[in-house]
Amino acid sequence: MNSEIRFLAQHLLHAGLGPLSERDRRVIARIARRMSSAPNVNREFEKTLTFGERLADKVAAIGGSWSFIIGFCLFLVVWAALNAVVLTKTAFDPYPFVFLNLLLSMLAALQAPIIMMSQNRQAAKDRLAAALDYEVNVKAEAAIAELNDKVDRLAELLAALEDSARHGSPARALQAAPEAEMAAA
Repeated sequence: MNSEIRFLAQHLLHAGLGPLSERDRRVIARIARRMSSAPNVNREFEKTLTFGERLADKVAAIGGSWSFIIGFCLFLVVWAALNAVVLTKTAFDPYPFVFLNLLLSMLAALQAPIIMMSQNRQAAKDRLAAALDYEVNVKAEAAIAELNDKVDRLAELLAALEDSARHGSPARALQAAPEAEMAAA
């Protein structure tokens, strides 16, 4: 297998194994084994998440939804109406709503870092996707180069067949085809 990898590195990337990065080595190994190099980014990333990270993502998803915004606005309106209109004499949080401000400050103090953690994970996921895209692109480029080589060999074989047919019989040209293909390979 190592000789195949070395050949592919030299032939397709025009480089030996020495200067190749770990990512390029991985791509060459996948080409040699004819493996798919397009894993599912979401599945790969989900494998590494801890319980806390999953929880933070859910909190960020809920906190950034219209349902949360509308529900929270309704909560604020009910709180203000209850304390300013309904319970005017026995309000547990009278007009400047100091207790509500405390609750909102605590909510913001907790919610902001959780959302930032989720955004950092999304950035890491994007970096993983970019790395996997790079591997797929390198493999596609190598496959295209291999196909170009095959097309060139077929063109040479066709030219040899035409030349042989011009100078001899078509039967001799057909017999010469495997010999020309072996010489081209």
